[in-house]
Amino acid sequence: MAYSWTAGARRFVFPDLKTVMAKATPPRSGDALAGLAAETAEENVAAKLVLADLPLKALLAEPLVPYETDEVTRLICDTHDADAFAPVAALTVGEFREFLLSETTTGEVLIRLAPGITPEMAAAVSKIMRNQDLITVARKIRVVTRFRNTLGQAGVMAVRLQPNHPTDDPAGVTAAILDGLMYGCGDAVIGINPASDSLAAVDSLLRLTDGLVRLFEIPTQTCVLTHVTSAIELIERGAPVDLVFQSIAGTEAANAGFGVTLDLLAEGRDAALSLKRGTVGDNVMYFETGQGSALSSGAHHGVDQQTIEARAYAVARAFDPLLVNTVVGFIGPEYLYDGKEIIRAGLEDHFCGKLLGAPMGCDVCYTNHAEADQDDMDNLLTLLAAAGVNFIMGVPGADDVMLNYQSTSFHDALYVREVFGLKRAPEFEAWLARIGVTGEGGALLPRSAGHPLLAAV
Repeated sequence: MAYSWTAGARRFVFPDLKTVMAKATPPRSGDALAGLAAETAEENVAAKLVLADLPLKALLAEPLVPYETDEVTRLICDTHDADAFAPVAALTVGEFREFLLSETTTGEVLIRLAPGITPEMAAAVSKIMRNQDLITVARKIRVVTRFRNTLGQAGVMAVRLQPNHPTDDPAGVTAAILDGLMYGCGDAVIGINPASDSLAAVDSLLRLTDGLVRLFEIPTQTCVLTHVTSAIELIERGAPVDLVFQSIAGTEAANAGFGVTLDLLAEGRDAALSLKRGTVGDNVMYFETGQGSALSSGAHHGVDQQTIEARAYAVARAFDPLLVNTVVGFIGPEYLYDGKEIIRAGLEDHFCGKLLGAPMGCDVCYTNHAEADQDDMDNLLTLLAAAGVNFIMGVPGADDVMLNYQSTSFHDALYVREVFGLKRAPEFEAWLARIGVTGEGGALLPRSAGHPLLAAV
C-alpha cells in the first residue's frame, strides 16, 4: 500500500509502510548507508505527517518483516494482547503520542498497556516525538525486576560494574571489582566481557566473581558475557551461573548471525532457572542490543535500524530478563555518526524498551573514531537519568581497556546519583552501609587501608 503527502505544489509518495517509517526517522548514518534515509528535511517532515495520521492498527496489519520467514515477527504477532491494546486501538500514531504525554496516563496505565504494544508501534510514535517527549513518557514507566536484589524502582538507578581485562587476569579483574564496590557500584550486576571464549576461562571468571559475592555476602548478581550455548554447557558442568547473557537483534536472520534462535534462548533461561540461585526473584536473563546490528549483518530486510532495534526488545521481554542494555554507540559511526545521533538513539531505545515493558539500561558509549566525546556522553547520561533509566555502566576511568571503547565511569555514577538524588538497589544500599562503604544518606565514606574490601586486594 502506497502512502503520500501533498504540501503546496509538492507531493511525496512512499511505496510502503517500511519506507514511511524509514523516511520519518531522525537522521542517522546507518539509514543513509542502507539507502533508507530521507533525502531532504522536507521528505522527512512529510513522512512524519503521514505517520502521525496512520492508525495504530495499520502497524498490526502490515508487518515490516514477513511473518512467514521471520520468527521474531511471528513472536510479535502471536503474543500480541488484544485486550491490553483495546484502550488505544482506535488511535492514530499522532493521537497515541498525545495519549502517552497526557498527565492522566500514568506509569501503571502504561505497564498494563505494554503487552498490547508492538515494537513497530513504539518505534513509530518515537519518530514523531521530541527528546523531551521521550524522556517524559519513559520516566513514568518503572519496570521492576529481581534476582538477588530489586532493580527498577522509582528513584533507583543501578550500575553494572564492568571489570574487563585484556588478558582476563584474576588480579586485575579483582582489583577493578573491589574499586567499583568502594564507589558503590555493582548493584545491577558484576558483569565481565571475557577476553577468551574458552569454557575454562569463563568458568574461572565465574568462580572468581561468585567467590567474591559469597565472601562479602554481596546482594548482587554476577555474569560472564559468554554465548548462551557456553552458559548452558557451563551450567551442566556445575559452574555458578547467575545470569545467562546473550546479544540479540530484531530479526531472525540477525539473531542467526549471533548464533541464536528463540528456542535456544528459552533453553538458556530454563537452564538458569533450574539452578534456583536467585534470593528475591527469578529474572535470570541479561540481553544486550544496539542500533545497526541487523544492518551490519545484512539482516535488516530494508527496515530502518531504529525500528529493528525496537523489535529486539520484543524478543527480550518474552524471556522476563533482569537487564536489557542498549550498547548505544558501540557499533561505530557507520551507524550512529556523532554525539547528536548517539544521544537521540539512546533516548529512543530507552523509551521504546520501557514502553514494551523491558527493564532498560544503557551503555552510554562511543568508539574512538566517532565524532563524539565525553561531554556528549555526559549529556546522554544526564538525560537518561532524567528519563528514569534502570541502570548504566561503571567502567574504571570510563575507558574499557579490553573492548577499546569509551563508556561511563564509577565517578559518573556518583555524579548522576548526586544530581538527581538517585539511590542504589535497596538491598545493595543496605549492604554498603553495613560493610562501611557508605554513611548517612548513601554518601561514600573515606577509604581506609583496613577496610575489608581493600584488605582483600
